[in-house]
Amino acid sequence: MASVKDLRGRIRSLKNTQQITKAMKQVAAAKIRRAEAAQKQARPYADALGEMLQDLIATSSRIDHPFMNSGKAGAPPGVILMTADKGLAGAFNSNVVREAERYWRQHSDTRFYTVGIKARNAVRRWGLGDRPGWPLNAPSKLQTADELAQAVTADFTAGEIGEIILVSSKHVSMMVQRPELRQLVPIERETAAAVPAPSSGPRGAVEIEPSPEFVLSKLLPKYLEFTLFSAMLETDASFYAAQLLAMNNATENAGKLIDELTIAMNNARQAAITKELLEIVSGAEALTGT
Repeated sequence: MASVKDLRGRIRSLKNTQQITKAMKQVAAAKIRRAEAAQKQARPYADALGEMLQDLIATSSRIDHPFMNSGKAGAPPGVILMTADKGLAGAFNSNVVREAERYWRQHSDTRFYTVGIKARNAVRRWGLGDRPGWPLNAPSKLQTADELAQAVTADFTAGEIGEIILVSSKHVSMMVQRPELRQLVPIERETAAAVPAPSSGPRGAVEIEPSPEFVLSKLLPKYLEFTLFSAMLETDASFYAAQLLAMNNATENAGKLIDELTIAMNNARQAAITKELLEIVSGAEALTGT
């Protein structure tokens, strides 16, 4: 059995850890509110961009843009792996990395572009060397999304990669963050143009100059850039939700361990006191007997 001194030291250490997890829980709660607010602010733009793209694709007779055409035959797929920069969020980062690794095992020639320090470290562990990477918590996420979009677009148009795939986390709820793999480029015309018909009113009320095809060619790069920006915001929100849950569980577990160790310390202290009393009584009886 551990001594009272050892148990007291373990309790003190657990209380210090509990204070840290409580502080991290409060920080995560504050940051997730800001991350969700940023997501909500970006949503109207994303919805309007998606509707405009769908309408333009549906009304365009000819679309001469690399994003609407298949990539170079035989070119490796390009995967954008997006994680957080930090850990202490349960299995959040490892779930996303595992999804990307599963795809890599099936396509060994995959070229990775990483967003987040954890993603960069995972690709290095796989022995793929240094790949283009960006931190998630950059001063400007929009600038990071722009640089990433330009990098993957240049490689796609040059034929170095045959498609652009995003592996990131989907923020389902505060309790659930699910890794998601989706193809961004090439864009399937049938899927993109599947717009529900309006119930009333004429279509094409907006005149587009010089042509829908020209506007679409300028809008498609913005689509990729904003899709990556939106995924970065969603990864942020998912990370802080996972961290909030992990720190809450850690705080509760530390409290349970403190209670168990406190009971064990009290039992050990009582046993030590009882032993001392027995030694005193035995010594007194021995003296009386002599």
